[in-house]
Amino acid sequence: SNGILTPAPMRSGSRMVGSALAGAMFAGLIGVVLFAPASQACTTVLATPGATTDGSSMAAHSNDGEGTCDPRLVMVPAADHEEGSMREVHFAFEEYPRYVDMSRGVKEYFPTGNESARKPIGFIPQVPHTFAYFEETYGVINEKQVGIAESTCSGIFGAKPATQGGYALMSVDTLSQLAMERATTAREAVQLMGAMAEKYGFYGAGSFEGTAESLLVVDPHEGWVFHVLPDPTGKSAIWVAQRVPDGHVTVVPNIFIIRNVDLNDLEMFLGSKNMYSIAQEKGLWKPGTPFDFTAIYSEGEYVHQYYSGRRLWRAFSLLAPSQKFPEEYDDLRHQAVYPFSVAPESKVSLQLVMVVMKDSMEGTKYDLTKGVAAGPFGTPDRWNPGKGEQQVKGAWERPIALFRTSDSYVVQARSWLPDAIGGLVWFGPHGAHGTCYVPFPIGMLALPTAYTQGDPRKLNRKSAYWAHRYVENLANLRWRDMIQDVRSQANTLEQRSWKLVQEMGSLLAGEHAHSAQNPRTRDPHARGNGALAALSLEKRHVLTDAFIKNAQDVLARWWELPDFLMEKYADGNLRGNAVGYPAWWLEQVGYPDGPTPIPGGRHVSYPPPAPGFEEGGVVS
Repeated sequence: SNGILTPAPMRSGSRMVGSALAGAMFAGLIGVVLFAPASQACTTVLATPGATTDGSSMAAHSNDGEGTCDPRLVMVPAADHEEGSMREVHFAFEEYPRYVDMSRGVKEYFPTGNESARKPIGFIPQVPHTFAYFEETYGVINEKQVGIAESTCSGIFGAKPATQGGYALMSVDTLSQLAMERATTAREAVQLMGAMAEKYGFYGAGSFEGTAESLLVVDPHEGWVFHVLPDPTGKSAIWVAQRVPDGHVTVVPNIFIIRNVDLNDLEMFLGSKNMYSIAQEKGLWKPGTPFDFTAIYSEGEYVHQYYSGRRLWRAFSLLAPSQKFPEEYDDLRHQAVYPFSVAPESKVSLQLVMVVMKDSMEGTKYDLTKGVAAGPFGTPDRWNPGKGEQQVKGAWERPIALFRTSDSYVVQARSWLPDAIGGLVWFGPHGAHGTCYVPFPIGMLALPTAYTQGDPRKLNRKSAYWAHRYVENLANLRWRDMIQDVRSQANTLEQRSWKLVQEMGSLLAGEHAHSAQNPRTRDPHARGNGALAALSLEKRHVLTDAFIKNAQDVLARWWELPDFLMEKYADGNLRGNAVGYPAWWLEQVGYPDGPTPIPGGRHVSYPPPAPGFEEGGVVS
């Protein structure tokens, strides 16, 4: 054992009542809202059990902020609450530290030094028991194997939060937390979040990417897409959810994707009844015509055309390569350019979902590692705009993987295993294109401290976030070559982690583990847990020890990478041998137009290329 004690459920005896929520209403067609704490522009992917190689549900998320978002993964403990107690609701401050309070029993959020606990913006009635779950900016996965992935979207209505001139209590952060605390299935989570948003009001990010939100929600048997935005009064919400057909995958890249809604089809759709009346009142829809939720309530792409659509096209082309989708279009909001979901011709593996999350459109005509903008060594990163971009108007292609990502992850929900080991998150600190995904089952008694700390303002060599940020930034010196070493290391460690997941599943699930080889034999309508739902304390210690040690090994190997890369590529060389610049780049930057040779025919003689070097890349 790591000396980790079993966390006893918290007890909350607070009977505090909500303070008066006063302030002026913000409503109407979308404008610029200035209360937003941080920019989020995330890509999410969902794969249903019938679409995956192992029969698991998967949901992937990249937390794409501006380099200031809180990158920590924490564990929120299960808790019991006294009758009549109230739950605090806090403003969604997503930068570091995202929370400073003690109400949910997360020690990483406790005030330290000169910090004081932040005051809640309101209260809602608490339930008798709340479930344990993992959390980054949003809820990730709970002990019932309900998982979530978030993507901010534009919407035609905006609202201000309570205490900041508005009435709304619910942010997407809070909605995801409530789903984690109270829901046992994806459908239940969607219904709960919709009801809470309607009852207490919803406010979105309000920064450049919009005032609406999308969540992908999975459990071991199905997956849903959930869209929500404020209503025109700023006191309630409009929402819709659509179930992803089994055998399909879908992608949400910062834009709504749900089109024709039929709330009479309860198997496929859920939503607020006000979506129809509000659309009719605003002249956005006429009864008797198709109800296109995206065309009616989205504000479309932001920043530039293709900001969302290019990622949707790219993800679908990787997940279902034989289905040819258009690369270009006129209007992604009003035209159904891409389907809600697709059935891939081959089953989707966990590794393929990771490939999607790490993608910079390599091998396409939009490849960010090619061209003068990528520099001589092919970096896909395009830094945040500054004075130059104010003087020269334009835009870069928007890839799935970004340097400014605080973390990304892939949730897996597996029906044939006990919840404690069946539900897990593969967590990747910093940018997905330079990360190593590490698994953490929901039944762990604690997370490794390296993943629960990380202030983006201060380098910390005990932090997994900083280890990955350090390596990714160093790799930008010679991306084309260094990233091969980084990804080789990541692949080795991820395969080792995958083997550990398989071994621990077999060890802890006992006689039921054989179904992992044939999950299709399970009852698709059963929860798949029953007596398997809880592992013994002894087994949970075994689980915790094994996965903490694995994460510690990954971190140790990752901190070895900077020295390895420095030794191999120092001063632009390859192990001390000059390799120079690629010829195409020398032509582009005017190298032939440089100073003329010295008269007299003297010429510099260069040594032959270093062993293992090929034009366009280093062969290790």
